[in-house]
Amino acid sequence: MSGLYLSRGLFPQEFLRPTVEYLLKCQRPSGEIPWFDGGYTDPWDHVEAAMGLSIGAEHAAAVHAYRWLAARQLPDGSWWAAYRGDVVDNNHRRETNFVAYVATGVWHHFLISGDRAFLAEMWPTVQRAMDFVLALQSAHGEIDWAVNTAGEPLHDALVTGCSSIYKSLECAINIAVTLGEPRPAWGAARARLGVALRQRPERFDRSWESKARFSMDWFYPVLSGAISGAPARARLAARWEEFVHTGLGCRCVSDEPWVTVAESCELVMALLAAGDHARAVELYSWLHQWRSDDGAYWTGYQFVEDLLWPDEQPTWTAAAVLLAADALTGHTPAAQLFTRVQMLPDDADMTARARRDQ
Repeated sequence: MSGLYLSRGLFPQEFLRPTVEYLLKCQRPSGEIPWFDGGYTDPWDHVEAAMGLSIGAEHAAAVHAYRWLAARQLPDGSWWAAYRGDVVDNNHRRETNFVAYVATGVWHHFLISGDRAFLAEMWPTVQRAMDFVLALQSAHGEIDWAVNTAGEPLHDALVTGCSSIYKSLECAINIAVTLGEPRPAWGAARARLGVALRQRPERFDRSWESKARFSMDWFYPVLSGAISGAPARARLAARWEEFVHTGLGCRCVSDEPWVTVAESCELVMALLAAGDHARAVELYSWLHQWRSDDGAYWTGYQFVEDLLWPDEQPTWTAAAVLLAADALTGHTPAAQLFTRVQMLPDDADMTARARRDQ
């Protein structure tokens, strides 16, 4: 199916319910949500899938997913790159954007559910995670992408990963303020990271080939709120023809004839963040031709070979479809999480504002 045009207040509940059911079917009794049946689980995509469950009003299942993750947090606040149940599937690295993303998921669930007890329960997990991540920030503002097995920093940074962390810091700060546990150092770290993303391109991809061919490097600084307004619109316009194939979606990489559903959904939200609602609606309408009858979505389509590839229907792709639909329709209280920067003022901010107003 294609041609699903969404507008505010008209979330396609019946159409997307099978997609929520697909997430529930893939979730293990432990709470773990692997990429697909028989696949491994990584912390970032596990959180993404949990957010899909929250949008689908499956709050108990979402909380179960976050508790599974919290129970596997390492003493230093991190997680390994991948798991299969209780077995570590990849102990070669711990990635900072994977670790930070728990804050985004926890705040997302709180916005939807209003469950303050859940927020308080997850606070120690979020605090440890963010402290691990920020210990790897350089004096220039960027954050190392990972540590190795021995815990040694891998001294380079990714635009996409740091952009994801930038959004996670916004969410972590909001959690802290809501619980009366403000962390001003996190705000300062976020400000430094934003400067690096906007003004210091030389701090990224220092030791490997540039990742600029990946579409996420193009739109993630907009999706995260690090770049906004006219600069965001100019950034998206500059490479639109390079990445977007009309009628199909957004390429994963600029030099491959392969569009992917998850990246397309994230680009939908980046377009909304930049104020380009019309193109966001149009892009989303193309994606449902990659949907199967059970509500799952294929990873992507290779349009030269006319081939669905790879032969996978990831849970995180299904979740991205739900997140984009929520952003387009305003279905849940978390609908604007990826389309607006919304920082809660802490007590110090409010005091300063009151003094200025006197």
